[in-house]
Amino acid sequence: MGGGFSGLALASLLGADGFFARQAQALGQVAVSPLQPRSSNYFGKAKHCIFLMMNGGPSQVDTFDYKPELQKYANKSLPQDKKYINSGGRRVGFLTPNWRPFRPGGQSGLLVSDYFPNVRRHADKLAVLKACHADSHAHGSALVAMNTGSTFIGRPSLGAWSVYGLGTENQSLPGYVVMLDKRGGPISGQPNWSSGFMPSTFQGTLFRPSGNPILDLEGPAHLDARAQRRQLDLLAKLNQKHLDERPGGQELAARIQSYELAYRMQAEAPEAVDLSREKQATRDMYGIGQQPTDEYGRNCLIARRLVERGVRFIQLYSGGGHLEDTWDGHESIEKNHGLHGAEVDQPIAALLTDLEQRGLLDSTLVVWGGEFGRMPFSEGKGAPGRNHNPYGFCMWMAGGGVKGGMSYGETDEFGFEAVVNKTHVHDIHATILHLMGIDHEALSYFHQGRKETLTDVHGRIIREICA
Repeated sequence: MGGGFSGLALASLLGADGFFARQAQALGQVAVSPLQPRSSNYFGKAKHCIFLMMNGGPSQVDTFDYKPELQKYANKSLPQDKKYINSGGRRVGFLTPNWRPFRPGGQSGLLVSDYFPNVRRHADKLAVLKACHADSHAHGSALVAMNTGSTFIGRPSLGAWSVYGLGTENQSLPGYVVMLDKRGGPISGQPNWSSGFMPSTFQGTLFRPSGNPILDLEGPAHLDARAQRRQLDLLAKLNQKHLDERPGGQELAARIQSYELAYRMQAEAPEAVDLSREKQATRDMYGIGQQPTDEYGRNCLIARRLVERGVRFIQLYSGGGHLEDTWDGHESIEKNHGLHGAEVDQPIAALLTDLEQRGLLDSTLVVWGGEFGRMPFSEGKGAPGRNHNPYGFCMWMAGGGVKGGMSYGETDEFGFEAVVNKTHVHDIHATILHLMGIDHEALSYFHQGRKETLTDVHGRIIREICA
């Protein structure tokens, strides 16, 4: 009897780890669910990814890329040898120093702006990518590129590729969750978390940024669980018969899976997003119930709870809609970044602390960044804002197999363009997949006669930041 019970426990643990799914695939059998956890190409420390998307484009020279030369050359024009395309025809002013001071953080002494004083305390966890560059000046296409690898709409997003490659550990929650800002979503909308030409099973599931994150989980009062189960079984039987007569119906197969996932979510999702189960000290650490940190603090704490429950990929947006409601600081960097930095700094720092205290940071990759950066010069004479800059900007990664307390790459002396160890969006995606145990060149999806990949045969793993 004792041996039998221990065997049941072992079987449960092996099943949760995806052991049986791997054996079934090795025998040439098809997994029951496309979201079943799968083995990776090779060992990757990160089992989960939380992508902190700063919608609108934060200024690198005011956050994580200190440029003392801007003080020296303040009120002078950008040198003529710098190739600059004036996106939107905006006024071009003079070189402008950082609006808030930079200070060293941790033992590494990594310089971080006063827009992020709480994140600075985690400097020894951060690998700052200072020479990022992108292919578009426009928010819509640049956001789509940062999320999908292409400026063209219609390709699967990074989260979709992650779930397609690895599945997810919890079959009662979505594998890919997206939480927007209550002020709105990115201007390019749903293509940023789309599954593209893949089945919709792999697309992001939206959680609401305020109030109850998930609506309509409870069925009508007159329908009990047994009756609902019978309804779903009949619906699945009819759908499967239709699918059997029409092989290759990916969307119908995905619809069948979505019904089942929604049913399972009724039992587990309400508990997963119920923050009343957290200690008051934890909620205070995230700034929940306080302004201006309440919304992003809630989202960060929900992200930690989802990671604990095995969700593979989570994306949190800061900034919604357009212009000053996002990090798009055309009017004033101090006003814009002062607002949005105050909203996210404490929650992000709390997330890093919480993950580390719970032993989750080593297995969770945290990524911070926007779709591009901002220019080192102002928009017009005496203007305090900055225009878009895809030539050189900052992102950072922490946890999940990343070396902390370091920076990689350099922009020029003004922070205008990447010049040393240039890091393209494809390189960022290749590195994220690598840290999650996926070979970005091997992970492919056959579509219209071609093996498609996230990085489209481009991309270089930034091994220098990998532990």
